[in-house]
Formats: sequence, structure tokens, C-alpha cells
Amino acid sequence: MKHQEPFKFTNDVLIYPIAFVILLWLIFATEIRYGFSLNFLGIYPQNLTGLIGVICSPFIHSGISHLWHNTIPLFVLTTALFYFYRSIAFKVLIYGILLSGFLTWCIGRPSYHIGASGLIYVLASFIFFKGVFAKYYRLIALSLLVAFLYGSMIWNTIPLEEGISWEGHLSGLIVGLLFALFFRKQIAKPKRYVWEEPDYNEADDEFLQQFDENGYFIERVEEEEEDLDLQESDSTLPLKIHYTFKENKTSSNDL
Repeated sequence: MKHQEPFKFTNDVLIYPIAFVILLWLIFATEIRYGFSLNFLGIYPQNLTGLIGVICSPFIHSGISHLWHNTIPLFVLTTALFYFYRSIAFKVLIYGILLSGFLTWCIGRPSYHIGASGLIYVLASFIFFKGVFAKYYRLIALSLLVAFLYGSMIWNTIPLEEGISWEGHLSGLIVGLLFALFFRKQIAKPKRYVWEEPDYNEADDEFLQQFDENGYFIERVEEEEEDLDLQESDSTLPLKIHYTFKENKTSSNDL
């Protein structure tokens, strides 16, 4: 059975993450250019008007420092998402924004919660747990890389620092874990060799048929015998010999 490589680098692996990051910077630049703030479109928990933030909050940031600190991990994690989990990348992004935002609306403090950090926690949590569940060496390596780069973010899921939406971070962490469980079937399968298939039969393996029961290589001499037979058959063909006679004319001077 022909194995198809599940991980292929195409243009969309970078196009979508770059477009998403550019959109965030354009929104922030528009706020700065025209001197207004979109913070009122953030998530305001337990308030009906605050539900608009479930959709809008990831695109709004309080300042350039806030936006910059979200840009790099957002780009890295979305690129990894589209490369390793292309078939479900948009589902994780869209549902991740909605579910983590709604959970933040349910458990958050009465304040405006803005920024893409909740989505970043969704991606980091999903990629980490997905790789652990997959038991596929490439995805496990990706999980370890995410843990190395962003493992310290776990401390921001508890109320340690004032002004940080730990509720949004915790919501993203929970949603990412749930996605890793829900999308468990959409896991890239490692390459399986012929002998790893459940219906593998040694007797049908052409490679093993080249060895005897003791493991010695069986020399094939059929082709050589055919060549010898062909040579012998050629030797029985009739031999034709052609003689050419040349008349010897004696010159008159020799007489």
C-alpha cells in the first residue's frame, strides 16, 4: 500500500498565519491613526452586550507591547497548526475563538477582556496534547518544542498578576485540551511497512522468498541456464562456408 506523506509544505502554511497577524496590526494601526479605542468590543463577562467580544476580542489589543508579545507566538503556533494539522486548522481557529471566548464570558471578572492570548493558549494546548495522544514521533517532538518555548505560560492561567486575563488563558487551555480529545481521530498516521500490516503473511513476501529456512540466500541460476541452452541451440545451426576462386593470369613476359 502506497503511503502518502501527511506533512507537506505549501504556500497556505505561511499565507494564513501572515494574513492573520497583518490583520491584527492593521486594526491596531487604524486605532492609532484615527485616535479611538475598540476596547469596548472586548469580552465583558455575564453581560449580554459583552458577548460581542467573543468574536471581536482576539483582534483588539491595549497597546503595541500587548500586540507585539502576542504576534510571535500566534504566528509560530498557527504556522505549526496549518503544517501539521491542515485538515482541521480552520476548525481549531474558528471554534477555538468562539468557545474560549464564551468560556471567558462565563467565568471572567467584570472587566473588558481583550487580546489574542486566549487563542494562543488554545493553539499551544491543542498542539501539545494532540502530539501526546498521537504517539507519532514527529508530533511528539512538536509537543516537546511547544512545551519548551511556551511551557512557562501555564503560570498565567492562575491569578498571579493584576491586569492579566488569566480567565481567558485558562479558557484557552481547557478548550485546546478538549479539541485534542475531540479531534483525536484526525491524527496523522506514522508510516507502516508491509510487515507491520495486520494481514501480513511471510509466505507471500517476495523478499523473504530469496532465503531458505536457515536464512541463506538462494542463488538463482535459471537465467544462466537459459543462456547456456541458447548458446547450445545456436551451435547446432548449419555452418555455411563460401569459397572464392581467383584466376591467376600469367604475364607474357614470364614465358
